[in-house]
Amino acid sequence: QVQLVESGGGLVQSGRSLRLSCAASGSIAEINDMGWYRQAPGKQRELVATISPSGSANYGDPVKGRFTIARDNAKNTVYLQMNSLEPEDTAVYFCNTKVRLSVFSRWIDYWGQGTQVTVSS
Repeated sequence: QVQLVESGGGLVQSGRSLRLSCAASGSIAEINDMGWYRQAPGKQRELVATISPSGSANYGDPVKGRFTIARDNAKNTVYLQMNSLEPEDTAVYFCNTKVRLSVFSRWIDYWGQGTQVTVSS
């Protein structure tokens, strides 16, 4: 199976920065897109950012210009640098990746357990 281990969440003041990391491990043959989603209390889960194996990134509108996603393919790790944080960014952040367990198998979505990010005003 595949495990996603997230780190880097916490409590920070408005305007400050945080960096999230997510490492994928297990019986992985190939990783496709990696990304981050978030869910605030009472709201639906929303896209934060995704990145392809070649480094092409896609961002949700609320974070464009403030957040940067990156990945290290050798380490099966995705990062999210969050700058100019706002109280509206408070949410549980979930790591997501699409993985094949063999070159002949289908792509499977895996999710991390989530890491809390709280931004105080």
